[in-house]
Amino acid sequence: MMNGRVIVALDLPTAETALEMAMRVDAHVAGFKIGLGLLFDRGPQLIDELVGLGRPVLVDAKLHDIPTQVERAAERIGARGARWVTAHAAGGADMLAAAVAGLAQGSDQSPAGILAVSVLTSLDDDRLAAVGIDATPAHLVAHMSRTAATVGCEGIVSSPNELATVTEAAPGLLRVTPGIRIDNTGDDQVRTATPAVAISAGADLLVVGRPITEAPDPENAAAGIAAAVNGIADSA
Repeated sequence: MMNGRVIVALDLPTAETALEMAMRVDAHVAGFKIGLGLLFDRGPQLIDELVGLGRPVLVDAKLHDIPTQVERAAERIGARGARWVTAHAAGGADMLAAAVAGLAQGSDQSPAGILAVSVLTSLDDDRLAAVGIDATPAHLVAHMSRTAATVGCEGIVSSPNELATVTEAAPGLLRVTPGIRIDNTGDDQVRTATPAVAISAGADLLVVGRPITEAPDPENAAAGIAAAVNGIADSA
């Protein structure tokens, strides 16, 4: 059951604290995201528990391996009831296609889709150049978006800065946007934006972590952010 556009990122120290947080903010969010930290805690069981709350679960596994391994991993995550699974677009078309096939095979009854991860929000021009990539994030995102759409991915994960690029390159993709900051300040994420900027740029779903999970009152923070996002979207 979807409830708005906010996916809360449960990037917390343990599965127990993540599940507790999910139950606290459940009434105000569209779904839950769990990432690598929790997947290496009690990941499969936690997916089951979050799915049991009745909201979509985004498993941010960031799959990136040879196609056969990615296909098997996506199938097994899909069997747990995940609504979305992420895979790195940098793995190439064959790998993304394998992820799509594996997830479809594992998700026998529930709708499920692969989200292609484009350029991490922790990277900018200088950081890309430092590892030998002589291209801007926007240039990479355009190519990755077209590839993701071609092989059947449901959506793409991109920073707010490249949303217009995604819309132009592959308008049919679901646009999922991390790096949301209420005051647009960064941390380890350098390409960030406020909810208003992201929605106006074309975001479909906003992944919001620390502004909710580190707030003194996470329930009120989630309710306020969700209401603000819904109001922005309704007036857009």
